[in-house]
Amino acid sequence: MRVARYVRGEQLSCGFVVGDTVVEARSVPGVTATTVRELIGEGLPEVADIELGEAVPLAEVRLQSPVELHKVVCAGVNFPTHREEAEIEEARPAYPVIFNRFADSHVGHGADLLKPAASTMFDYEGELAIVIGAPAWQVDVGDAMKYVFGYSCYNDGSARDWQMHTHQWVPGKNFYRSGSIGPWLVTADEVGNIGDAWLTTRVNGEQRQRAQIKDMVHSIPELIAYVSAFTPLNPGDVIAAGTPGGVGMFMEPQAFLRPGQQVEVEIDNVGILRNRVCEASETQPA
Repeated sequence: MRVARYVRGEQLSCGFVVGDTVVEARSVPGVTATTVRELIGEGLPEVADIELGEAVPLAEVRLQSPVELHKVVCAGVNFPTHREEAEIEEARPAYPVIFNRFADSHVGHGADLLKPAASTMFDYEGELAIVIGAPAWQVDVGDAMKYVFGYSCYNDGSARDWQMHTHQWVPGKNFYRSGSIGPWLVTADEVGNIGDAWLTTRVNGEQRQRAQIKDMVHSIPELIAYVSAFTPLNPGDVIAAGTPGGVGMFMEPQAFLRPGQQVEVEIDNVGILRNRVCEASETQPA
């Protein structure tokens, strides 16, 4: 099942993507949830009930982040190919690199990514987003997949110059509307074995990154177990699982994002997240 948040006219809604339409959740019999987080907690309706709801064409809506973003935890250098291009000698560290992204550093599918005015090194990072489906606190690795509700595509847009100011990456990872997630949230049962899925990133149609999810240094269960060891995870929280090699910073010559370019992050059985890059204003964000 595919779950989405969207704006139609001036109305923010959530619902279920069926073919090239979206069915508003509140129009489905028995559904009382008004947010995706509530939907996850309430439980999803049957497909037959969704078919009774009000469907509108996807072309008539603007997709938003597929879940209300609160806690977004990211894993860094979590693919061997990215560690190699970054010249990190340790193949498998004991613990994953972890940092956070603020909610307002994200946009949804189809929205413009804002290249920071203060940065000359704006880069892409195609990733898998893991969406938590049940309260997770100090979870064992062996039980961790039980806490996965579903997946989405993720672009961890990074201002490399700001990221490298110090050993702490937070500034370079949190410029306003510099990253994205979407286009929707696909439930784990529909995706199947996520480890077999291929993650591909393209810039203006040129393939820059490609790897299988199972190539990650720290697996999905390991990430959930590690993160939940220090912070409680709630339904709708997101873990971004890291990017493979091929980022613009390590290309020869370097290939940072420019206004007018389009970035696509595609994951098998999940979808394609597509965003255009535009120049950010130096004025206060609205």
